[in-house]
Amino acid sequence: MSEAETRDLVARAFAALNSGDVEALLSCLSEDVALDLPGQGREIGRDRVRWRLAGLSRHFRAAAADLAVMTAPGGLRAAAEFTLRGTYNATLAGLPPAGGQPFRIAAGIFLDVDDDGLISRITACYDASMLVSELSKS
Repeated sequence: MSEAETRDLVARAFAALNSGDVEALLSCLSEDVALDLPGQGREIGRDRVRWRLAGLSRHFRAAAADLAVMTAPGGLRAAAEFTLRGTYNATLAGLPPAGGQPFRIAAGIFLDVDDDGLISRITACYDASMLVSELSKS
């Protein structure tokens, strides 16, 4: 896979995520994709990603902005830096009470792309204490 194809794949995945099109996002992922979220361990498979997104969407409405995608030579790895902007609409255990608070945090992901041109690993990175700080503002 070329670097340009990888950048296009990542851009399509983010466009699908931002528009709430879960099926379009899942079509960018391998069947056995590994999803690593800070403090939450590893989930394996498209169905687990679908489940995780459904859970998060009950609490947050968010989109990635200011997306910058970087690819490794050969296109088999990529990284994306972005600003996650949204609102916190329903209380999630371990976080402050929700009341529609807006939030904005810097985030990034690291990706592996398999030989079939699908994302096979997503490792998300963000400062959890920064998210709590943003959600604690009234």
